[in-house]
Amino acid sequence: MKHIEIPFVAALLWPGLASAAGTEALLPHNLSPWGMFMGADVIVKAVMIGLAFASLVTWTVWLAKSLELGRETSIAKRRLATLESDTTLAQVERDSEGQRDAVAQLIHSAVRETALSHGLFDDGFKERIALRLERVEHAMSRKISRGTGVVATIGATAPFVGLFGTVWGIMNAFIGISEAHTTNLAVVAPGIAEALLATALGLVAAIPAVVIYNQLVRGVTGYRALLGDASAQVMLLISRDHGRRSMHIARAAE
Repeated sequence: MKHIEIPFVAALLWPGLASAAGTEALLPHNLSPWGMFMGADVIVKAVMIGLAFASLVTWTVWLAKSLELGRETSIAKRRLATLESDTTLAQVERDSEGQRDAVAQLIHSAVRETALSHGLFDDGFKERIALRLERVEHAMSRKISRGTGVVATIGATAPFVGLFGTVWGIMNAFIGISEAHTTNLAVVAPGIAEALLATALGLVAAIPAVVIYNQLVRGVTGYRALLGDASAQVMLLISRDHGRRSMHIARAAE
């Protein structure tokens, strides 16, 4: 009489045990985030990689713009304090000679227009100065705002990109269910978990992006306010210089 193998006997006596063993064979051995990423579909993998890259871009822009905003704001406050002191346009122009920061650009532009107008202080001169200062303000604001639009785009689109990866992964999971002819949750769960990982990464990329964008917008708004104050101080310096010049002329005439 032939010997009956033990696995065959176990399958006859405990069919549930055999079914569980078969199910375990279908399950991936690594259900960590990295394991789920490696087991995901190619499209879902591409979505996850894109979201990880977007998150890296967000933090890079945050670091770079925070350093730039901090540096430019500090310089603007220092120059604004100089403009508010008892000084002249010629003096602040000498102090900022060779400098390329925003307030220095405002000063250089005002001095340039004063030279082109040959010292003629009238309503037309005031308008020309105001236009020049406004153009410099807008140019410096665009420069300091560069990069924030990318963060806003990531914050707005990352959840939808992650949702696309999830929908695609769940579609593939249901296709696998139909091909395996089983509705066992242990078989279905890993594919759905891999798909949901894409949504999680989308939120991980989007939430910091929205917070960082709002922080950068507040910083840029404060910087623009400083430039507006500096423009007003430059106009006041020009007006005071003209008043002093008129006073000297009047005294000389006496």
